[in-house]
Amino acid sequence: MILERAGGILLHPTSFPGPYGIGDFGREAYHFVDFLHETGQTLWQILPLAPTGYGDSPYAAFSAFAGNPLLISPDLLGDEGLLLPEDLQHVPLFPAERVDYGPVIQWKMELLRRSYHHFQRSTNAQLQQELAQFEAENSSWLEEYALFMAIKAAHGGIIWSDWAPEIALRRPEGLSMWRSKVEAEFGFQKYIQYLFFKQWLALKSYANSHQVKIVGDIPIFVAYDSADVWAHPELFSLDAHGRTTVVAGVPPDYFSATGQYWGNPLYRWDVLAASGYRWWIARLRQVFRLYDIVRLDHFRGFAAYWEVPVNAEQTAAHGRWVPGPGVPFFEAVRNALGDPPIIAEDLGVITPDVVEIRETMGFPGMRVLQFAFGAFETDATDPYLPHNFDNNTVVYTGTHDNDTTVGWYVTASEHEQRNVRHYLELDNRDDVDGALIGHKLVRLAYGSVANTAIVPLPDLLGLGGAARMNRPGRADGNWSWRYDPSSLTAELRAGLRDMTILFARYLPPRDRPLKGQGNI
Repeated sequence: MILERAGGILLHPTSFPGPYGIGDFGREAYHFVDFLHETGQTLWQILPLAPTGYGDSPYAAFSAFAGNPLLISPDLLGDEGLLLPEDLQHVPLFPAERVDYGPVIQWKMELLRRSYHHFQRSTNAQLQQELAQFEAENSSWLEEYALFMAIKAAHGGIIWSDWAPEIALRRPEGLSMWRSKVEAEFGFQKYIQYLFFKQWLALKSYANSHQVKIVGDIPIFVAYDSADVWAHPELFSLDAHGRTTVVAGVPPDYFSATGQYWGNPLYRWDVLAASGYRWWIARLRQVFRLYDIVRLDHFRGFAAYWEVPVNAEQTAAHGRWVPGPGVPFFEAVRNALGDPPIIAEDLGVITPDVVEIRETMGFPGMRVLQFAFGAFETDATDPYLPHNFDNNTVVYTGTHDNDTTVGWYVTASEHEQRNVRHYLELDNRDDVDGALIGHKLVRLAYGSVANTAIVPLPDLLGLGGAARMNRPGRADGNWSWRYDPSSLTAELRAGLRDMTILFARYLPPRDRPLKGQGNI
């Protein structure tokens, strides 16, 4: 797959502004699509939309198939009569600049329960029919997920492996008893999934109608405390009690001197292969309902993955590389789904077998400009330097795991700062600061030969490290940044549009007048 030349913005929906403590699929989301359309951006990249679990991370979700109910818009529920005006009269005073997850989760889930109460009392036959149709069309994953979440709620949210053995290990008598015991919560969980999918697919349709494609993100691994592992233990490396003995991670790298101990269960790829990769194909079919293009996270894990013994220190320094499923997996996907539009997240320790899989399948890879300047003075062949790009590449200034570009530059080593300035012909400038470097790297990304350029919104806005989305290895305090809507100024819009047109990432209709000049 070769992507067309295009530009886009990386922004997760939790970062939208609004009064409800967390971004959602409501009016600000539609305004953001309008911003993308106005400025000639044809790609909107987001993080996984799955229901977040430990640490509020979208990469540690309760399901690989379900959606995050925190993203449901109260305003849109009000428009449909599924919330009443009095339900929104006493909204807590949430922080505007960040998500305070604890209070948000408590308030929003109670609000959604009120909505379910209104729905149950509603005489609107269309809504009742929509829910019934949604349940029927999604039964292959929805039943197990809703049951898992209902039982988890009844256990006070504790991890499923600490449930009583008859339900943790899914014994028939345990499943029957618990299905009856949690019937009310089971119905609520299905209802909020219906709301999520209805609102998101409407927003996606709006984006597509405005020539904006959604670039989604799918983690290679799933969380241990998830409906996926609980419902399909045979697909994962677990012992007889359902517990992990080895887990996923990465060895020491740019982000961490001790590696990253992710803790995700590892797949039994032999079992998956014997089924024709049925579970994985169902997963991908689901995500392609949600997104137009998929960024496949930790792509190198399909060539080989880092297996880490379970240890109390949670260090990934001691592990081993184990062969992944390789090209046969992707051939099975292609046979089932056609030629899927996949971006390979080929960052980190990349070996020839990773490159071979990506090139065999024709997937574009990723380049991050923040990685380009560590050894520039001694190695001008570094693949992250723009003059070494090929066309079938997606270039980023940084990703959700990086500091903002301004934050990165001001904390970089002196020699790395010197390399950046030299590459940008700013060696003798007295006014070189993080803001200027951030501005220049955005233009460098858009002006490169890479067919696709995607910039995190904080980099477009020139923000410092306070706007960073994630710090790998830190268990909490991530995923909380929200932007100020007043920052999307007319000058920013005009400058972004002009830069996008200048570097042939958007060709406006001939009869559409160009906006004024800006300074991007």
